[in-house]
Amino acid sequence: MDVILCATRGGEASIRTQQRAIALAKEQGAKLVFIFVSDVSFLEHYTAPRVPAMEGEMEHLGEFLLLMAKERAEKAGVEASFVVKKGTFSTALVEAAKEFDASLMVLGRPAAHNITTLDYLENTLAKRLREEANSDMLIV
Repeated sequence: MDVILCATRGGEASIRTQQRAIALAKEQGAKLVFIFVSDVSFLEHYTAPRVPAMEGEMEHLGEFLLLMAKERAEKAGVEASFVVKKGTFSTALVEAAKEFDASLMVLGRPAAHNITTLDYLENTLAKRLREEANSDMLIV
């Protein structure tokens, strides 16, 4: 069975991305895996004792968002699971694509103010996914 991996971070734009991934999984009879990447590297300049607490909070937030996504998929009749990964966005996505043998990665189109740009997704991350995980990318 094919596997579709859908990266999500919450918010209305992520729900649209999730719905597209759910529709694709249903059309293709594929299993759907939602992924949330917890990257707290931006906290490296803060006091060390706070970082583990924030790491835990980010993971719990991710789990909550993914449980809601999983519920949406299952209501639509799609088998779904989820995973929270720690680390940098691109590395975590490539590792997950390999781990789940995903044929497709679905990502939302980044907003104009995001650090992650459309150019980066289309040219850098898509290339890594193809080369390292044999996975295609769809940006919605």
